[in-house]
Amino acid sequence: MLLRMYQRFAQKRGWRMAILDESYGEQKGIKSVTCEIVGPDAYAILKGENGVHRLVRISPFSAKNLRHTSFALVEIMPEIVAQEIKIDPGDLKIDTFRSSGPGGQNVNKLETAVRITHLPTGFAVAVQTERSQAQNKEKAMQILASRLVQRMEEAKVKELSELKAKPGSIEWGSQIRSYVLHPYQMVKDHRTGVKTSQPDKVLDGDLDKFIDAEKQST
Repeated sequence: MLLRMYQRFAQKRGWRMAILDESYGEQKGIKSVTCEIVGPDAYAILKGENGVHRLVRISPFSAKNLRHTSFALVEIMPEIVAQEIKIDPGDLKIDTFRSSGPGGQNVNKLETAVRITHLPTGFAVAVQTERSQAQNKEKAMQILASRLVQRMEEAKVKELSELKAKPGSIEWGSQIRSYVLHPYQMVKDHRTGVKTSQPDKVLDGDLDKFIDAEKQST
């Protein structure tokens, strides 16, 4: 649902959004997904979406139609050229596997997909949508570089704030926004207090009021 929300938001802005990697849960639904969004000021506009999003609804997987609360972590990273940050090759574990996504017989039969793990941090990045292993590796390195830069920036923030948590930082206990579909309908941003009783519009990509309010508050 969040993936579609951002896809619709990007579409309305005229941005290009591509899925680079996705994995599925044991039931239905997406467990994790990595996307690339390209467009004017995309990072500046979306960076405030960083954080935990909370969804309350009737579970589609419950035979008794029970209410279910779920959480999703959204990470927004700027595009970083991998060569701009020094990464020790000895710190990397590189695995290849067969792509499970579209791309034709060549992609699905050969081990073109690449997963790169940065051993010191445990960060793992997988890309499987490009047609060649080299292209997937290049894109995975780019995403890894972005995550490492973000990690360094967060470390600086913690140091400057004497190791106190920054409000709105990425923590499972700090939701930035709740989407409640049952027993009432409400979307509320916990940082700014902005809310609406029309979650369908928000989940269809109508995010401007939330994004604008967050920018004004920072």
